Amino acid sequence: MTSFAAPIAEQIWDMKYRFKDADGTPIDATVEDTWRRIARALASVENDPKHWESVFYSALADFKYLPAGRITAGAGTARSVTLFNCFVMGTIPDSMGGIFDMLKEAALTMQQGGGIGYDFSTIRPKGADVKGVAADASGPLSFMDVWDAMCRTIMSAGSRRGAMMATMRCDHPDIEDFITAKSDPARLRNFNVSVLVTDAFMAAVKADAPWELSFDGTVYKTVNAADLWNKIMRSTYDYAEPGVIFIDRINAMNNLGYCETISATNPCGEQPLPPYGACLLGSINLARLVNEPFSETAHLNETALDHLVSTAVRMMDNVVDASRFPLEAQRQEALNKRRIGLGVTGLADALLMVGARYGSDEAAHLTGMWFKQIARAAYLASVQLAREKGSFPLFDADKFLASGAMQAMDEDVRAEIREHGIRNALLTSIAPTGTISLYAGNVSSGIEPVFAYAYTRKVLQKDGTRTEEEVVDYAVQMWRDKFGDAELPEYFVNAQTLSPSEHVKMQAAAQTWIDSSISKTINVPVDIDFEAFKDVYLQAYETGCKGCTTYRPNAVTGSVLSVSEEKSSAPEVISGDEDAPATPHGDVVYIAEPLDRPQALEGSTYKLKWPDSEHAIYITINDIIQGGRRQPFEVFINSKNMEHFAWTVALTRMISAVFRRGGDVSFVVEELKAVFDPRGGAWMQGKYVPSILAAIGSVIERHLVSIGFIAGEGMGLKEDPRAQVVNLNESRGPACPSCGQYGMHMVEGCMTCPSCGHSKCG
Repeated sequence: MTSFAAPIAEQIWDMKYRFKDADGTPIDATVEDTWRRIARALASVENDPKHWESVFYSALADFKYLPAGRITAGAGTARSVTLFNCFVMGTIPDSMGGIFDMLKEAALTMQQGGGIGYDFSTIRPKGADVKGVAADASGPLSFMDVWDAMCRTIMSAGSRRGAMMATMRCDHPDIEDFITAKSDPARLRNFNVSVLVTDAFMAAVKADAPWELSFDGTVYKTVNAADLWNKIMRSTYDYAEPGVIFIDRINAMNNLGYCETISATNPCGEQPLPPYGACLLGSINLARLVNEPFSETAHLNETALDHLVSTAVRMMDNVVDASRFPLEAQRQEALNKRRIGLGVTGLADALLMVGARYGSDEAAHLTGMWFKQIARAAYLASVQLAREKGSFPLFDADKFLASGAMQAMDEDVRAEIREHGIRNALLTSIAPTGTISLYAGNVSSGIEPVFAYAYTRKVLQKDGTRTEEEVVDYAVQMWRDKFGDAELPEYFVNAQTLSPSEHVKMQAAAQTWIDSSISKTINVPVDIDFEAFKDVYLQAYETGCKGCTTYRPNAVTGSVLSVSEEKSSAPEVISGDEDAPATPHGDVVYIAEPLDRPQALEGSTYKLKWPDSEHAIYITINDIIQGGRRQPFEVFINSKNMEHFAWTVALTRMISAVFRRGGDVSFVVEELKAVFDPRGGAWMQGKYVPSILAAIGSVIERHLVSIGFIAGEGMGLKEDPRAQVVNLNESRGPACPSCGQYGMHMVEGCMTCPSCGHSKCG
């Protein structure tokens, strides 16, 4: 018997969360070992660790409580990683030294596995005077490019690529460039971007009034507010970004408004945070708490919910003490406020199980009831922790209870806080939960609707072949198990059948009882009218949401997932960041183990002469045949220039390690070609190449095109630097897998080696 509800759940566990030695040998033999590891680690800070280990294990068992991926993968492993999901970095100083100090802090944070957010509004606009150097400022967008390049080079802990959020105020002089920045398909691909929208701006939009763009007291430009709003909407309509953050509402509702000001969020938007703010995430799996599903008496088990929330709050509070932090400022911020982000996953599945149609008034009412219960249970649990362990250091009862969010809280809870204090400054948040939802059996993620009832996932096997398996939504599978092939009831809806207003209704119902924010994407059809699209954002503002993000299929980012009437047919991509939804898209499948190396491989060697360099660089790329397809397997980069030795060895090892994992490895080209040298690049054959690494990337790209691995040149440099090809084996025939000699040729219908007699036929 297995604890996993679906094959994909076990695969996710093995690839993402299972504790293994450096050589890949499993240490967690079963998922129960993983739960035990987490429970023991989080109980270690308690006075009675054995008791709390048992309690915590019970909460984790059967996937009822799902700590975020960083906790699940890192707790109890003794690895030097942070268990916190997301950070907002310090305020960026408007100086060159300060900006690059912030860049270093960002790199250190991402190296340990944290997603980061930044407000770039503090950097002077493009063209502003830079005193003392007789120059004009390059503006915040240019420095965002620097951050983006840094992010490309860092693979964060647990093999995750870094994730970043950039925000800018709606009154910054460069806001118009910020709004359209990601219309360039090759720019800022490691950033999510959102505009900080103020109440004053929304009032100006409604009044069709002028709006000043200013910095440091100087007005640079005056625009029409409605025109600027339409520009935001048009870019979002065309390119899916920027998102919109209602920043005044966030600060007004913040429990800590008396001691912090927020101007940025984490990469997925569910955590508005102050400078150096950090937050950890975890989710209650509502799909596991429904009693008697698909019956007349189906209901959410409220007693079990209260108990689970209370345990989850204690576990998350312990993470604050158990975690490492990339920066001391982040540690101090976390200890002073002890904010946590407890949310849910499986909401849509739970609604299906009790017979409620997602997006209906009934579903919104149930969502409000369930989330109020979660909020009450979380706050009361935190009060109990305060009685036992003390309130968070910056707690001020009068100011805390006067905050916007606390005005709606029941009086009995307010009275408890007033008398005993509270352990955690903020407690609730809703993350996307993409990967952990798959791990829990493909439950619907976060508060999103079911995206598709089923889809076909292509899995790349070790021998290079692909197999297909059906991945079914958790509630749909439960229906099938109970009723067989009976037709799904009308209340079974998915993202393709919902109106945008129904999405907003559900987000607003949840937001009432969430003290932080919500990560939710409102999927809209490609043919939605622009005016109707704009109304989605106005509805979100008017109904109390703290932000809004939509997705309309477009030419830049494509379609998230193609779904047929019966089921989708798309391969699965495991998200690089647990904060991001693990939506199937693209023809990329990552596998757990590297491919085995044959004794001999075919390949080509390329000569690259970088201008002003004494010695040429030689790049050898060897290929392997997998599933009838030729693909790169390893790279060797050599030069007589000893100054190049260390980085060429490092590059050889890293690229080869990526290639040996198989799958679509063409992203290596994109990453290399995007690297620029601050000392300047070089002109080659009339084209500017930004760095020697970019030139190497172009050579690799040309090789991939020549072997048919990719169809043609991708984004970035339009033409490759001219490299002389030194072909070692063009006319020799394939290499023999036995002796390594070239010259394999067809003899009586079988490939045979003339050197040693090895034959493919045996």
